Amino acid sequence: MKQWSVAKLNKDNAKRIAEQYDLPPLIATLLDIRGIVSEEDIRAFLYDEGGIDSPFEMKDMDKAAQRVRDAVDNGEKICVYGDYDADGVTSTALLFSYLETIGADVIYYIPDRETEGYGMNMSAVDKLKEKNIDLIVTVDNGISAVGEIAYAKSLGIDTVVTDHHMPGAVLPDAVAVVDMHRADCPSRFKNISGVGAAFKLVIAIEGEYADVDMLLDNYSDLLCIGTIGDIMPLVDENRVFVKRGLRIIENGDRAGVRALVEESGLKDREITAGNVSFGLVPRINAVGRLGLSSTSVSLLLSDDYEKAREIARSLGEDNTERRRIEKEILESINRKIAADPSLVYDRVLIIDGEGWHQGVIGIVCSRVKDVYGKPCIILSRSGDKARGSGRSVEGFDLWEAIVSCKDMFGHFGGHPMAVGLSLDSDKIDEFRRRINAFAAAKEMPYDKLKIDCRLNPAALGVELAEQLNYLSPFGSGNPTPVFELRRLRLNGITPLSGDKHLRLTFGFGNTSITAMKFFSSSADFVYRVGDMVDIAVNLEVNEFRDNRSLSVIIKDIKFSDVENTDYIRSLRLFEQFCRGEALTGEEALSLIPDRNDFAAVYRFLRSRGNNGTLSLDVIAYRLGGSVSYGKLKVILEAMNELGIIAIYEDMYKTEIKLPEVSGKVNLEDSVIVKKLKEVYRNGQI
Repeated sequence: MKQWSVAKLNKDNAKRIAEQYDLPPLIATLLDIRGIVSEEDIRAFLYDEGGIDSPFEMKDMDKAAQRVRDAVDNGEKICVYGDYDADGVTSTALLFSYLETIGADVIYYIPDRETEGYGMNMSAVDKLKEKNIDLIVTVDNGISAVGEIAYAKSLGIDTVVTDHHMPGAVLPDAVAVVDMHRADCPSRFKNISGVGAAFKLVIAIEGEYADVDMLLDNYSDLLCIGTIGDIMPLVDENRVFVKRGLRIIENGDRAGVRALVEESGLKDREITAGNVSFGLVPRINAVGRLGLSSTSVSLLLSDDYEKAREIARSLGEDNTERRRIEKEILESINRKIAADPSLVYDRVLIIDGEGWHQGVIGIVCSRVKDVYGKPCIILSRSGDKARGSGRSVEGFDLWEAIVSCKDMFGHFGGHPMAVGLSLDSDKIDEFRRRINAFAAAKEMPYDKLKIDCRLNPAALGVELAEQLNYLSPFGSGNPTPVFELRRLRLNGITPLSGDKHLRLTFGFGNTSITAMKFFSSSADFVYRVGDMVDIAVNLEVNEFRDNRSLSVIIKDIKFSDVENTDYIRSLRLFEQFCRGEALTGEEALSLIPDRNDFAAVYRFLRSRGNNGTLSLDVIAYRLGGSVSYGKLKVILEAMNELGIIAIYEDMYKTEIKLPEVSGKVNLEDSVIVKKLKEVYRNGQI
């Protein structure tokens, strides 16, 4: 359940933008909402194909370029030291490919995720020394490799760092440290990816008269994939990289990318940022999650299309295996939550398991975070050690939270929205306690569904959806617009693809609207024909046999008369009680049901029988708002205690069965109700 949040709009400003730049009103509205309002910003966003700042604005770039030029001129042996994700792989392929074309003696090295972990390590430095490497150039890593770079220097190996991660208190003792997040780096745009930094190095090596347009033609496909893969905001320079790159991917001749497009099922289709994100990037990432990312680099460097197709098929198989492992871990987590629902009552969810694959727990963590709308850390135990990945919701700084517990970790890193860490397995419970104590001192945000604006359902059409192309490509920093359609009557529910998806029809006055609800079955769909609902949607243009039609894709749905914020607030009060935290007498009273509340809930459950899944917010709505969400949770818990119902609840569904009950049941015997009444009398726990 998410809080729906509609963006603020300056209607006068949107009208001005539409008139001044001859733009459709919807596009002017979206530009205003996204803060793109000045002439310079509007023209750059909509029309500018250039806009690449001089690489020499970046601190140490002059030193980095000169050291690489010297190595090439002197025949020194260079190693491009990369990383195993899509950004690191494309960074490695880009810089290696360029250095080869200018005659460098160059190799590349990608660490193994499982045995070596992220970034430089001493063992890798030893291997490179054995290969007589004179210069290491890091891409998408290196800023934190203080000890490793010092060790390389002691062996006579120079290092040039190019990175985009946050530096620590001490910078590495390298020949050059190029990272726009250095406190002394004067560069204007700070949000480029690792592949973007590597590309800036290439421009710098080319020198003052570099043909940036030609370099973009050569490398923007790799820039596009890496930038999207690392979820960089698609604004400013990144927008240039991605817009140019999408065209190159669709029409280019890089054998490895062509093979990857074919393996992803995107051949002869328009290449968008979305299908790069969901089609190409996961296949590159999969091999890094499960094996050696050097396979992905070799794909991107291959000149032999048949060989590239073979590698791409292998990456596709790895991606299928990655999805299987991800599903397996999610099922394990689901069983844990079903067995102990209190696991998800915390402010920050900490869930651990033995032997979960390190390469996929970050993806799994994102899935759990999305379900519960809370910061989440998934830990994989291997004997007495545990490693984990965390993901946050907007408004809660997860990096600050783990820094408050830093004395517990062997290693940790990250940023406000994502973290990684390691600790002793026997410290997990204490870590859970401490990070939640940190969170208790904060105002925890609600997970929000951001809506750009409301639309009149009667205005929907292909032309409106086509207008959105003004703003593409969409991605981080420039999300696909989400629109709210209000007060629709649900007229029809049609299962599709073996009941994996639903086609829903709605009425709005004399207007009929058809929309898709993907990954929802009729058994799990909790709304009924006749319900008045609001839907949050994306608009797309569907092309089939030269026919263009409007596709309305449902992101979320709720009753028209319901404010989700009230439900979330009441649920959090219930969770606060379950955690044993202080409640005022008034707060406790708001959760205490009376006999009429129990009777209303039981009558509703009896009326529907033991059929299908339930949604608690829907039960609360169908009871006419007489029972709050938190009170409903108390009633169901009490009924379950007393054997009146049997409840099963996991990440995805709630099922309630009504067993035969012999004799009368005294509701006053419920432990949870007794406890709440005690809290009410005392005014606190």
